[in-house]
Amino acid sequence: MTEGLRERKKRQTRRRIAGTAARLFAERGFDHVTIAEVAEAADVSVNTVYNYFEAKEDLVLPPDQASPDRLAAIVRDREPGEPAFAAVLRRLRDELRRRDRSLGLIEGFGRFLEMVRAAPTLVARLEDLHVQMVAALTAELAKETGADPDDPLPALVAGQIGWLHAHVLAESGRHALAGHTPDATAEALLALLDEAETLIGERALTYAVRKG
Repeated sequence: MTEGLRERKKRQTRRRIAGTAARLFAERGFDHVTIAEVAEAADVSVNTVYNYFEAKEDLVLPPDQASPDRLAAIVRDREPGEPAFAAVLRRLRDELRRRDRSLGLIEGFGRFLEMVRAAPTLVARLEDLHVQMVAALTAELAKETGADPDDPLPALVAGQIGWLHAHVLAESGRHALAGHTPDATAEALLALLDEAETLIGERALTYAVRKG
């Protein structure tokens, strides 16, 4: 379907607001920039900013990109015959090979990460996001496998997957802060996933095979 004029203008406005906010946050720090200042710099009203972003934190971590359903969605959409862990490993490798920005594989990610780490509300948002992501994945695995409420496996496997996902993001940030290029970071993380896969137990790797 062809994008209409109204939709295109809304997308452009949202992008302009987000880009303006990112520039101001990088220059002065997240806690030292107000929504009013973002609105003025983006040449829109404060109400317009809130129409696109419900909270200031959403300007940095928009819900449609930093979604608590990310891991559950990867597992839910996997092919028949594929275990849950294998699906996540495959997606992470795909994202690394295409230098996906969701894994921080963009120029300037190091500066972005420094800004996030300096803002307690953003750090708290990331920590809460991780907890929600693992919880959503646990629920998805329990539903798919028909696990008993007292069965610890869905939570244990989800916890391992969540840890690996968080570790990949943390390593991406470490490489960025060290000045490594996105290409070098991606290659290092691909090697890391290979090593991690050899350490994961066979029971976890073969858990929750998608039925045909």
